Amino acid sequence: MDGPFATAFSLIASGDAALMQIIGLSLRVTLSAVLLACLIGLPLGAALALARFPGRGAVIVMFNALMGLPPVVAGLVVYLALSRSGPLGSLALLFTPTAMIIAQTLLILPIVVSLTRSVVEDLWAEYREQLLSLGAGRLRAVPTLLWDGRVSLLTGVLAGFGRASAEVGAVLIVGGNIAGHTRTMTTAITLETNRGNLGLAVALGIILLTLTLTLNAAAWGAGEWAKRRLG
Repeated sequence: MDGPFATAFSLIASGDAALMQIIGLSLRVTLSAVLLACLIGLPLGAALALARFPGRGAVIVMFNALMGLPPVVAGLVVYLALSRSGPLGSLALLFTPTAMIIAQTLLILPIVVSLTRSVVEDLWAEYREQLLSLGAGRLRAVPTLLWDGRVSLLTGVLAGFGRASAEVGAVLIVGGNIAGHTRTMTTAITLETNRGNLGLAVALGIILLTLTLTLNAAAWGAGEWAKRRLG
């Protein structure tokens, strides 16, 4: 077991070009998907928390169920939409980083929407009378409620990032795992392990694990800081 680990640390220490390219693409795809999911999911989740309309319960159940959407199903949906015979086939996005971003956004969005709805709904119940007395209706209260629940929302965003960064099936289906073009950390780990190139696979695993631990530590630190400040 010393061989693969020695090779892995050597690749990391030397800043191996192939390793850096894979890490850079992975971060670009996942961060772009998280940003898109937040831009869509935060206002949508807040609207779902405050609005009252027929079928609202069914919409909430749907988003909650989609939190467990199998990645391969998300990948298949995006593949069918972007394939030549699909409605978006003319855009020629299949087997590109853009297709991978779309697939990961589809996976993260239900998490952001559902968590935002829950957080905003609880905060509205707690501060409703105070906000209304200040002249802030449901719509005008959204920015205030989102800001007040930022620590809880950050946890959900990081959960979405973790799901996307560790995902293999969807990006493999829509990205094709093309070297130098659509190969991410997770797909590269799968491929290099099957090839027996354990050094690169272990190096990517170490980077991925370190990234996950760092993000979770940051989220925990932010939560503790918020508790001390509010306390």
